[in-house]
Amino acid sequence: MCHGYREEFKKASSPPPHQQQPPPPPDIPSGSLLNLETLLAALDAIEIYISSQVRTALNVEATTIHDELRTVFGDEAPSYRTIARWAQWFREGREEIEDEERSRRPVTESTPENIEEIRSIVSDDPHVTIAELQEYTDLSYSTVHRILSDHLELRKITARYIPKQLTDYQRSERVRICKEYLSRFTEGG
Repeated sequence: MCHGYREEFKKASSPPPHQQQPPPPPDIPSGSLLNLETLLAALDAIEIYISSQVRTALNVEATTIHDELRTVFGDEAPSYRTIARWAQWFREGREEIEDEERSRRPVTESTPENIEEIRSIVSDDPHVTIAELQEYTDLSYSTVHRILSDHLELRKITARYIPKQLTDYQRSERVRICKEYLSRFTEGG
């Protein structure tokens, strides 16, 4: 790796390189696609990675490595937890610091099939609970809740799922019933 420009910069300035922005070299026109700050940040990341790997190979503790990196890079240094994780990986023989692929749940379980299955269960039994829907469908609580509230637009009222949007008839019927109850109440009956 070539550090010619960085070495000259380090010698010429007293603050650490991450705190000062060097002027672009004369042969690189300003506004070009090459962003010197990005390049220096990438070099810093590579230096941190290699330094951590070498210091781990020399059996230096992660706390010491982190303290050294904080001295050189200040707030730009990775957290202690990151350095400790890298050190563990290096001791295990890993060369790369990217996370390994993991098997995980699908990003969404709100598939049309699951939505239709829950719609069918709720229409058969409007008193069904989310826990029961979980058992029937093998979906998570949050997925069942999301399907009920977002996809089916249902909400639970007095232990029964009803549509969020009432039709004009339903609204007028509710008003009529409320007026009837109010008149009974005022009449004393």
